[in-house]
Amino acid sequence: MRRLTLLPPQRAAALVGQYAAERASARRRLLVTAAVMAVLLGLASYAAEVRPFVLAANIGKFTAYLREIMPVLRPSHLGTDLAEWYWALPRWLSLLGETLLMAYLGTLLGAVGGFVLCFVAAGNLVKSAALRFVAKRFLEVCRTVPEIVFALIFVIAFGLGPMVGVLALAIHTTGALGKLFSEVVENIDMKPVEGLTGTGASWVGTVRFAVLPQVLSNFASYALLRFEINVRGAGVMGFVGAGGIGQELLIAIRNFYYSDVSAILLMIVLTVFAIDFGTERLRHHLIGAEGGR
Repeated sequence: MRRLTLLPPQRAAALVGQYAAERASARRRLLVTAAVMAVLLGLASYAAEVRPFVLAANIGKFTAYLREIMPVLRPSHLGTDLAEWYWALPRWLSLLGETLLMAYLGTLLGAVGGFVLCFVAAGNLVKSAALRFVAKRFLEVCRTVPEIVFALIFVIAFGLGPMVGVLALAIHTTGALGKLFSEVVENIDMKPVEGLTGTGASWVGTVRFAVLPQVLSNFASYALLRFEINVRGAGVMGFVGAGGIGQELLIAIRNFYYSDVSAILLMIVLTVFAIDFGTERLRHHLIGAEGGR
């Protein structure tokens, strides 16, 4: 067995002292960071008028509303109670289907827009700084303005209806997916691009044969994730007259139809759960297939 060589006492003491100093410095940095975060949290809470005592005093109103919307389901009359709870199920399913179609079409159009613009916004593919600047700023405008604001503008321009929700979702999705897609493109392996460029291939040909094979699975994964988000977003589009199940939910809330509120909310929640579960498995499959190449 090899014997351990002991350091000279002076050298060992110096290392122990250096280690203690580093530990003390790390603790001081941690304490300073925590203090700064606490001050910023306090300032933000004050500016946003966050009042914990008011929240604690009125939290009972929220729980009381939740109790109000809960239906009465008796085991001895369960079928009758469920039928009464979902008395408008066919109409609600139709509106829920309209919401899903809004989310699907908005996601599809937005994904196409983001797909087209992401290559122009990618710094490793486009050398023109002005062109990249215009593309990136356009994508920022599209994703910065909330969908509900776009929907309000389109309601004024085109009137009520699902088309308003589709347009609002499509514009916001273009900005969001364009940003994500461009970041994927900027992280590709540039060797295939350099090889095709060296052979005299056109810019479109380079994108087609050197870039797309590397990014398509990630593009599909991000598009599926955005579809999940848009389903939830389309659910509230009806609040501004854009159609779908959200409009029926708003009517139930405004008219204090408590059982209708819980019935519609449960339908939306279960639908989102199902979509999240399905798209998550599909995303994992796509990412796994890409990683196995």
